[in-house]
Amino acid sequence: MLKEYTRPLAAPIDYDQNIFSVLEHRVERTPEDSLVEYKGDGGDWLSFSAVEFRDKVIAIAKGLIARGIMPGDAVSVISKTRWEWTALDMAIMSIGALTVPVYETNSAAQVAMIFNDSRVKMAFAENDAQRDKIESVRGECPDLDDVYVIDYGAVDTIEEYGRGVTTEEFYERERAVKGSDLATIVYTSGSTGTPKGIELSHGSFVFITYSGINSMPDIAMKPNRRLLLFLPLAHVFARYMQFFCFAGNVSLGLSSNLKTILADFASFQPTFILAVPRIFEKIYNAASQKAGSGIKGRIFANATATAKEWSAVQQSGEKMPMLLSLRHAVYDKLVYSSIMSVFGGHVEYAVSGGAPLDSSIAHFFNGVGLPLLEGYGMTETCAPTNVNPTEGYKIGTIGLPLQGVTVGIAEDGELCFKSPQVCAGYHNQPDVTAQQIVDGWLHTGDLGELDDEGFVTVTGRKKDLIITAGGKNVSPGLLEASVMTSPVVNQCVVLGDRRPFIAAIVALDLAETNTWLKAQGATEMEDLAQAARNPIVYAEVERAVNAANELVSRAESIRKFEIVPDEFTEDNGMVTPSLKARRAAITEHYRELIDTVIYAGKK
Repeated sequence: MLKEYTRPLAAPIDYDQNIFSVLEHRVERTPEDSLVEYKGDGGDWLSFSAVEFRDKVIAIAKGLIARGIMPGDAVSVISKTRWEWTALDMAIMSIGALTVPVYETNSAAQVAMIFNDSRVKMAFAENDAQRDKIESVRGECPDLDDVYVIDYGAVDTIEEYGRGVTTEEFYERERAVKGSDLATIVYTSGSTGTPKGIELSHGSFVFITYSGINSMPDIAMKPNRRLLLFLPLAHVFARYMQFFCFAGNVSLGLSSNLKTILADFASFQPTFILAVPRIFEKIYNAASQKAGSGIKGRIFANATATAKEWSAVQQSGEKMPMLLSLRHAVYDKLVYSSIMSVFGGHVEYAVSGGAPLDSSIAHFFNGVGLPLLEGYGMTETCAPTNVNPTEGYKIGTIGLPLQGVTVGIAEDGELCFKSPQVCAGYHNQPDVTAQQIVDGWLHTGDLGELDDEGFVTVTGRKKDLIITAGGKNVSPGLLEASVMTSPVVNQCVVLGDRRPFIAAIVALDLAETNTWLKAQGATEMEDLAQAARNPIVYAEVERAVNAANELVSRAESIRKFEIVPDEFTEDNGMVTPSLKARRAAITEHYRELIDTVIYAGKK
């Protein structure tokens, strides 16, 4: 490695344990704590205490034993985020079986591929639609036996099967599960091709769970910590956060309806939140549009500028100018307090990950009073490798490695990690395993920089690196993240590999475009085709592109863009389940537009 940094462990971590032990230790510490909370049919928050949830997990595990699930058997869950997902996950892994998560948006063909690659024996489907999807490919899945439907009492059914299994039988199975045993096979969302199954052990999860607790005590260990989790539990980061909550003093709230997320913030009152950058961009844009363009709009614009200026000074470490401090205090009462109230009034920190976070958004929320602690992780590392500390955080970086994690920068600038959290390998793909994990180092495919204090900055992605016809190396992530802060933009994909200049394809968000147009006093659009031709919308996208170009040199700037009249969705193959653009698919789909319009006559 060209450069390395290891963040030392404050205390040793025994990771020769299984994941169920994390739940058991919480029960031993605080048995009556509200551990898992969820919304009942009437909309009220209901909860399981730590001991109640542990007992529920054991009851489910007994049922799995009764139905013949053995150590190493694969059991799949296809459902949105809900308490049953968490309970099933813990129960499956507690007896040495493997949880195989499947996104509810995956196609039947993808379900068949995942089921066959991991030899799924039993599946839990959320509803009729998911069960029908599974049944449509049952003939292609020879290992599949039972399928249970969560909406039709799957948990009650499996518990009933387990009534003849003793608690001692359960603990015999649980005690046999060691840290080195596989816990789960998680299939990547496949932004660059066919999803790969990543094998994660109990010990890897246990290590990084306690490392996370030790690295972020302010978030995890103070009394009455609360997290509202609304990311899909098929995503490894959401899975990890379950265990993080169990290991700390955190009550885990589960929600899956983004349409009610603001109401859920208000009623659940989290102390910290976890989200992808798009969520924070939407909240910022919603606040801006709500202010409008009159006197309220001018106040909001001035408050935004003050927040960003205050944040820049705070980050620089310089003394805060008195006038800036005074302006900030005034806007705190007029504007910032109402923005913070959107999150329920008790949020102290937010963790952002999954995609690049535009620095202007980070500075805005930091100035408002909500530090966005950007982090980094991969499925291959059981999620987090890095996160910004609650004190001394650096906007624009992905923070420090967690305790016990070593970060390295290879000769070619690739970001690499070495730690007990690194996956066992890629399921049924030894060649890929040997290529990606070399001498214990996981090669991420991202390019990065490491400063002397251990803070890491991601500068781009090796495979996404654009080399123009003039030989200029351009990392598209910074440009794309900046353009996507516009309230009308849903996705931005930067082009230019072996081309004479950098260009971009932009897709709109029709609902947010109409909200923005209405706030401007303009006519709303009927569809994306009409919106793409609207000169006011075009001017807004052009403004966003110009703002992005200010972040880079002229040779790296977007010289031309096209707004396409299409929605980028998982169904049409343009984005992954975690909303990352599939660059290759988008480039191929718009090949004619790229060749004959964007680069027409430019060789």
